[in-house]
Amino acid sequence: MLGWIVLAIGLVLVVEGLLYALAPSLARRMAEAAASVPPGTLRLAGVGAVAAGVILVWFGRSVG
Repeated sequence: MLGWIVLAIGLVLVVEGLLYALAPSLARRMAEAAASVPPGTLRLAGVGAVAAGVILVWFGRSVG
């Protein structure tokens, strides 16, 4: 199980790193836009992202 957690964290870092490496101005604009969004909306988006991630992991594990 620990191997899966390390793999998942590594993949997140790769995706985030690609954003900053390939489009730093886009990353900056996204951060500025996120600062103007109400906390409740950000929280709801975070919960949605977690749910989508859990579904993707479940689907990936059941297929492969």
